[in-house]
Amino acid sequence: MLRPALLAAAVTAAFPVHADPQLDALRAELQELKTAYEARIQALEARLQKTETQTAEAAIKAEPAPVRSRFNPDVSFILQGKYAHLEDRADRSITGFLPSGAESPSRGFSVDESELVLSASIDPWFRGYLNAVLADGEVGVEEAWFQTTSLGQGLSVKGGRFRSGIGYQNEQHPHAWDFATNSLVYEALFGEGYGQDGLQMKWLAPTDTFLEFGAEAGRGGAFPSTERDSNGFPSLALFGHVGGDVGTSNSWRAGLSYLHARPQERAFEGRDLGDGDVDGAFSGKSRTWLADFVWKWAPNGNTTQQNFKFAAEYFQRRESGELNGDISGPYSADQSGVYAQGVYQFIPHWRVGYRYDQLFRGDVMFNGADAGATLASLADYDPRRHSLMLDYSPSEFSRLRLQYSRDEAQQDIEENQFYVQYIYSLGSHGAHKF
Repeated sequence: MLRPALLAAAVTAAFPVHADPQLDALRAELQELKTAYEARIQALEARLQKTETQTAEAAIKAEPAPVRSRFNPDVSFILQGKYAHLEDRADRSITGFLPSGAESPSRGFSVDESELVLSASIDPWFRGYLNAVLADGEVGVEEAWFQTTSLGQGLSVKGGRFRSGIGYQNEQHPHAWDFATNSLVYEALFGEGYGQDGLQMKWLAPTDTFLEFGAEAGRGGAFPSTERDSNGFPSLALFGHVGGDVGTSNSWRAGLSYLHARPQERAFEGRDLGDGDVDGAFSGKSRTWLADFVWKWAPNGNTTQQNFKFAAEYFQRRESGELNGDISGPYSADQSGVYAQGVYQFIPHWRVGYRYDQLFRGDVMFNGADAGATLASLADYDPRRHSLMLDYSPSEFSRLRLQYSRDEAQQDIEENQFYVQYIYSLGSHGAHKF
């Protein structure tokens, strides 16, 4: 339908102007229609403008809606188990080192610790994480922490129970390890890994090169520290990491960390020179330095076809204090260890890896003399282990692994160990760290 103005123009063009009363009346009628139409448009525009103004004013006066937390976390369950072919030995301690409490592998079939993991954003300022461990009918809390998300300036604070940020592997749970067993370095000096109840502050520098620094204060609890019923911070940790990319196919990260702990009555079991059992406890200071390095390669950054990862860590630990129990007296130890491993995915879903572990017993003194003269379990011996593995991952949620280890952790004993392991992830699971 033509607008009145266009209709008037069409009529004028079709009928030239003449002194005709009928045409004059028609023109007058069309002019009235045009005027009425324009007036209506102007009224509608005025109403629209008024409504927009009222809406804007109402939005300014309205109070912000309260932030509501929705319980919609990512939930996953990790199933792990293995078959281990091992020699029948009751004692699997590491010669030259006070026992860390790390569990020895079981012979035959066993179900490893399964993990229930929940994580979610709590609100715009915090996120939360829970890792509960299920083993032998018992439930334990591996991690349970909150972390800030909006402090700005690259700062974040974590509080609760968490795995310490020192080193490289320490923050990884067993299902994320590249081998079915832990390295000798962690077994002897950290148990499975070091965690504590406390606070962590981390700063990520605003630079192209990855650069982070962190500090932790807590009650300790894990080896080489102990649980303590006291105020303050018996455990302190510092760490720094630097890294970056080399082209499009390579990336790296290096770090240096320090842990200061004050164990109190840290229990241990050993063997005397007559192969008798000795029970005791250590109290004093424990200081550990860690250096770690990781290099990753994937063609053009695409890890789905081929990739390679090299990782190494070096530990240097010094302890001084007193032994009490079946034997008593001053004790000091300056010990170290290293592991180096390479894992290569040669085709999609298939990886092969090798790891070398080496411990250095160093100087271990008891009552002013070499501790090996009192305890056979602290003899002057440097343990080591070689491990080869092959694993197959049908998807990102499942993995099957074969592993062979040549274990020389005990003096005068060389053992061939074979493992078959499975790892399955049920549900959504966050990405692992670099």
